[in-house]
Amino acid sequence: MLLEQLESDNKQTKSGIVIPDTVDKKKQSKGKVIATGPGLRNDQGIYSPMAVKVGDSVLFKEPWGEENKIEDGDKKYFLVEESDILAIIQNN
Repeated sequence: MLLEQLESDNKQTKSGIVIPDTVDKKKQSKGKVIATGPGLRNDQGIYSPMAVKVGDSVLFKEPWGEENKIEDGDKKYFLVEESDILAIIQNN
């Protein structure tokens, strides 16, 4: 699936502590599903439908290599597998 990375503005805790970028080594990113495939094919050749759909806001794992990243101006896109989705934040 293709995800557009959404910039996270929340670099501060509720109590006002600023969190630097260097703190989080295992990053999680917020993104929007731009396109999906038909799903995974099982041993019988039948596709399992995907849990996410175009327009969903999701939390996903990163980083990956440069081969998974597509940049278009200031927008960042990632080609990811459904298993890289940690949570669906909002269904549209």
